[in-house]
Amino acid sequence: MLVFDRTPAGRNRLFWTLNTLGWLAYYLLMELNSDLKGKSYPFPANELMFLTGYLVTICFRFIYGRLWDKPPAVMIAGALLTWYAGSVAWHLFIDWSFGEIMGRNPHYHFTRGGFLTDSVWIGLDLLTWTALYFGSKYYDSLRIERERSLRAEALAQEAQVKMLRYQLNPHFLFNTLNAISTLILANENRAANQAVTRLSEFLRYTLDQDPMKKVTLRQEIDALNLYLSTERLRFGERLTLEFAVEEEALEALLPSLLLQPLIENAVKYAVAPREDGGRIRVEGRIRAGMLEVSVTDDGPGLASPEALSNGRGVGLRNTRERLAAVYGAGHRLAALNAQPGLRVEIAMPLERERAP
Repeated sequence: MLVFDRTPAGRNRLFWTLNTLGWLAYYLLMELNSDLKGKSYPFPANELMFLTGYLVTICFRFIYGRLWDKPPAVMIAGALLTWYAGSVAWHLFIDWSFGEIMGRNPHYHFTRGGFLTDSVWIGLDLLTWTALYFGSKYYDSLRIERERSLRAEALAQEAQVKMLRYQLNPHFLFNTLNAISTLILANENRAANQAVTRLSEFLRYTLDQDPMKKVTLRQEIDALNLYLSTERLRFGERLTLEFAVEEEALEALLPSLLLQPLIENAVKYAVAPREDGGRIRVEGRIRAGMLEVSVTDDGPGLASPEALSNGRGVGLRNTRERLAAVYGAGHRLAALNAQPGLRVEIAMPLERERAP
């Protein structure tokens, strides 16, 4: 559509269309005003006034376009000078043409006092046109600047989200390779080989996933199981995992691998240090237009808020920063002692996959 065509050619067509329609409306109003006052001017008096006003604004556009990029003082002074010169020229032509058409002396108005002052009143229509022109240019420049700002913000957000997502890989690899190294040292070669295979599958999954793309909670749980399959080779029955997710919540969207660092923390601090292992519980529900997800372990929890500054805080900080990058202030994250253990609660706006 013409109005939404923001290319230079589209804006040019829009100008010619609006300017023509505006002056046609001006002409019709002149005709209507003449009829209402019973003061009809002979042809082509009003037509000449319409055509010359239209041509003057075409000249204005050319000059104003050159003034737009000048300093404000120069632009304003130049616009006022151009407007007044155009008003005087229009006034002169109107007086001359009306004098000729109506059989008056062409100099009837040229020499009378107050001609230059009257040009200001005659030119009020041109002044309105000038204000509309600069107002639309200013609005258009604000819109373009806002679009640039939004694009830059989107690119910066995308870069931040990708950076935070890719931070997971070195952290995860360090812990997983440590686990594989432990299996090798214990001569559990078969388990180590299986762990390498599961690790490669998980890494392939992470590489295939776009960091900006959101996945369903069902897909996120599948990815967690893929990750935990390597950990089960290491811990066996010591690792107990529970899922309590409402069916409706399974199709809700969240950033991919959002829960992985929280599960990794739970494994590292609630399962690995204890001989009898530990339990990790993942819950998901929908409440008040929000997707609520929690990860709870039965480990030692947090001795104090300062405990988040140690290694366990890396995963939580990464998760918090990813949520802030994607949802801004529209999310919640809290880490609470569950007695026993730690419970991390996340709430984010409910989104679902759009039908293809």
